[in-house]
Amino acid sequence: MTKYIFVTGGVSSSLGKGIISASLAKLLQARGFSVTIQKFDPYINVDPGTLNPYEHGECYVTDDGAETDLDLGHYERFLNVPTSQANNVTTGRIYQTVINKERAGDYLGKTVQIVPHVTDEIKRRFCLLGKTKDYEIIISEIGGTVGDIESLPYVEAMRQMRWELGATNCMVIHLTFIPYLNAAKELKTKPTQHSVKTLLSYGVQPDILVCRTEHPLRLSIRKKLALFCNVDLESVIEAMDADTIYDVPLLMLKEKLDITVLKKFQLDSKQEPDLTEWKTFLGKLKNPLREVSIALVGKYNELPDAYKSIHESFVHAGAVNECKVNVEAIHSEQITHENVRELLKNMDGVLIAPGFGERGIEGKIIAIRYVREQKIPFFGICLGMQCAVVEFARNVLQLDDAASIEVDSLTPYPVINMMEEQKNITQIGGTMRLGAYECELEPDSHAQQAYGSKTIYERHRHRYEFNDHYKKQFSAEGLVATGINPKTGLVEIIELKDHPWFVGVQFHPELKSTVENPHPLFVHFLKAIMAIGSE
Repeated sequence: MTKYIFVTGGVSSSLGKGIISASLAKLLQARGFSVTIQKFDPYINVDPGTLNPYEHGECYVTDDGAETDLDLGHYERFLNVPTSQANNVTTGRIYQTVINKERAGDYLGKTVQIVPHVTDEIKRRFCLLGKTKDYEIIISEIGGTVGDIESLPYVEAMRQMRWELGATNCMVIHLTFIPYLNAAKELKTKPTQHSVKTLLSYGVQPDILVCRTEHPLRLSIRKKLALFCNVDLESVIEAMDADTIYDVPLLMLKEKLDITVLKKFQLDSKQEPDLTEWKTFLGKLKNPLREVSIALVGKYNELPDAYKSIHESFVHAGAVNECKVNVEAIHSEQITHENVRELLKNMDGVLIAPGFGERGIEGKIIAIRYVREQKIPFFGICLGMQCAVVEFARNVLQLDDAASIEVDSLTPYPVINMMEEQKNITQIGGTMRLGAYECELEPDSHAQQAYGSKTIYERHRHRYEFNDHYKKQFSAEGLVATGINPKTGLVEIIELKDHPWFVGVQFHPELKSTVENPHPLFVHFLKAIMAIGSE
């Protein structure tokens, strides 16, 4: 029978439920169990696709085209297993399903209520992955904090699941915060006690407490938490702040979180956990031989989570190259012709970030011109690639008013055009070109050398494309299409000849980089930077 673990949060948001969930899953996976993780978000949006990155961080996209929470990125990066539409569920999706059923007459004669109809749909989603694939353990992360109005139906559904399946098949891990009062030189357990009391008032007893803390938990503190929160002493788990999120699985291994879980589930470990590759990765990450600085030019830099996958991709690629990557955030709105040299002169490479809309576009174009002319390695992702096309059209092809029609619908030179199938779409949510698509690479291109294969599949999230009418003009001047979708002819990758490394991609390579499989484009981008530095 599939075992279910629910991870809830208390006291404060942003404690790292996703990292704890992914770390536990990694340890269970290393012990030979088939594991998956899913995220349940309490907001009423159907998916994060219409949310501003300032609101919710980046929107993560899966192979099957789901726009999901960024925590799914952590799941994939830790487990090295792709997620899907079923791994992220929102209240909006739950209510949409229930209302559609009501309209179809499925509840005919019934008054539709939170309990049992909404909670039944939540429980169905809890179990869906276990019925479609053969998972032994499913970890469900419940977004938000216990006590939020939005999360109440999920807590009730959890309570029902625990009652229906029993303690050996279903457990609750509660992640909480132990604040340290500097004036009193003391860790305080009262906020955690109140958080657990709130959970108990809903009929849910946590089985394990994972305690985020800046200071070690003394035995007396652990005993106090165990006594007042009604858990075993061994079920009070210390989660100290770590240098990197990739330390957390080893910290949880030291705390025996996985052993405690298996004991409560009455399961025997299939093998001793083999984390050799993980430890090798951490060793290289913490002991770099080189150091480079890369400018991340974007317009959401105030919130690092807006470009979370890009930051993590540089961590993975840096470890492979035994190189520390200092990512310098530069706001594209602050870049002008007068200050671009000062902002970028000390950068070893420049990445132009993805995004939407007109704001910050001109700053990105100015930055691209500088790195193109100064022969600085360049990597453009999605909108970053499109900006590179516009910059080349204006300054090399002399098409002065060239633009993307997203920015200027009246431009005489629409070098970036709306995709044909997007032109009659009126709804915003979930209607872009989403998910994994095939791409064929030109021999001996930077992309082909990086991937080491002719055909690749990468994840997309966009409405606009390179305008094929201008392809010959660009190619004649040295900006060539080196990646093409074989079915549609869409240009997926552009590269500049006579430049150390100038690559723009329409897709999002950062979404497929993991600890065990760093993305080849990020790896080779760093290799190109390091090669220049060693000359």
